[in-house]
Amino acid sequence: MKKKFKLIILIISLAITSVVSVGFVDNYFEISKNIDIFTTLYKELNTFYVDETNPGELMKKGIDEMLKSLDPYTTYIPESEIEDFRFMTTGQYGGIGAMITKRGEYVFITEPYEGFPAHKAGLMAGDKILEINGETAKNKTTEEVSKILKGQPNTSVSLLIERKNRENPFSVSFERKKVSVASVPYSAYLVNGIGYIRLRSFTRNCANDLKNAIKELQKERELNGLILDLRNNPGGLLNESVDIVNLFVEKGEKVVSTKGKIKSWEKEYIANKNPLNTEVPLVVLINSSSASASEIVAGSIQDLDRGVIIGQRSYGKGLVQQTRKLSYNSQLKLTVAKYYIPSGRCIQALDYTNRNEDGSIGKVPDSLMTIFTTRNGREVKDGGGILPDIQIDAGKYSNIILSLFKERLFFDFATDFRFSNDSISDQFICSDLTYNDFTTFLLDKEYSYKTETEKSLDKLKKKAKDEKYFNGLSVEYDALVAKMNINKSDDLKKSKDDIKEILTSEILSRYYYQVGRIKGGLTFDLEVKKAISLLQNKENYYEILK
Repeated sequence: MKKKFKLIILIISLAITSVVSVGFVDNYFEISKNIDIFTTLYKELNTFYVDETNPGELMKKGIDEMLKSLDPYTTYIPESEIEDFRFMTTGQYGGIGAMITKRGEYVFITEPYEGFPAHKAGLMAGDKILEINGETAKNKTTEEVSKILKGQPNTSVSLLIERKNRENPFSVSFERKKVSVASVPYSAYLVNGIGYIRLRSFTRNCANDLKNAIKELQKERELNGLILDLRNNPGGLLNESVDIVNLFVEKGEKVVSTKGKIKSWEKEYIANKNPLNTEVPLVVLINSSSASASEIVAGSIQDLDRGVIIGQRSYGKGLVQQTRKLSYNSQLKLTVAKYYIPSGRCIQALDYTNRNEDGSIGKVPDSLMTIFTTRNGREVKDGGGILPDIQIDAGKYSNIILSLFKERLFFDFATDFRFSNDSISDQFICSDLTYNDFTTFLLDKEYSYKTETEKSLDKLKKKAKDEKYFNGLSVEYDALVAKMNINKSDDLKKSKDDIKEILTSEILSRYYYQVGRIKGGLTFDLEVKKAISLLQNKENYYEILK
């Protein structure tokens, strides 16, 4: 009987091995066959196509479209884009230190980084770049200009600049430097021992930067509460998110785990350092643009009941990427695993493996979301990003505001304001007088927009004409349009508060750069105000975490 049993086991084992082997061979054959087809097609196309082709561009297009069918985070990085990728992970690059944008035929400086070459050379927001190193910059894209401006530190670059308040263009020459964009652009006490820290991205050493910012606050006075702002933070390095959570939780806590097809990617990331502060009441701010590592931090803090999350539902990116080196200094960034936060939930909101019939991606429906519990037993769900403990409506700008942004009229007014005012206080807030100056500034400017009501009226007119009713409705329709235009003339007044908020940040950025922009926004920030209110009322704070 034992011999028969052993024989059965041996037959089953051989059968399984055969199936696996056949599966591997079939898969290998499919890969080999399709690579051969692709190589042959590529060769024939480049040889016999009626027009000249660019082999490099053709190949990149093919690779990009292939990877696009998987998920948006699996991407090919050619050698020409390695510097940009390195900037995303390190926050450093060689260049002049300025943000730029295209307007018409030329590229303009939108904001120099304080303390870096562009700022030291006296470049200002609104400067038009006419030439770079003696070559015209006309009709160049922002990408083309950016590639020229970037380069090895200590190499020189010269620009011919046109500035609105100067009669003639002028030249500026300076050396490129290693530009480091701070992961913590701003930290300060807001009120009564409540600290605020903005984290821009999860670049290398950002956990240490955050730790130092907290220490500086603690040196100044007792830290009674901390607001960690992760809004609009797209994420970055996984290990940095673990180290940041570790600042607030005990050593030995599991922060996140990853699971993938390859066994080696099944890992647990444990807080392995002594924490900085496990007692200070903590509020984390998130919004729909908080993704990846931001969601690991916010989700872990929520799952461990270490702090309260305020804002809007986060982006929902629960996928882990790794870079693999390819030939000719290129790289492949590919999704290798999903991450799971302490409650066991994965916050990935989109399912890229199961597409709809039209090829679109569906969100995980509420009916398929699983309920998990935090350490204290609070219910949380997977599959839809991080849902804040306190949700605050993000609000929407009116169409007139969006139109003013589109035409860059806030930007232009702030630039003119800077030329007319040598200095302002870092506590500047847009006054009614400045608001009135802005409305006067707009009188001869072109900007158009349609309200939702106007769009509905346009649809009504088209439908009525299609159904032959419009002739009988035209008088009433014209009257409605006339009334609409009268009401529309008051749109600037209706949006006065939003306009003053935008102008405050934009004008402050002309004098105090990124710090000024952040400080200006905090003055009007409803989520920050809610966080302060909660941290001032410890009873409510701890009640939420029960």
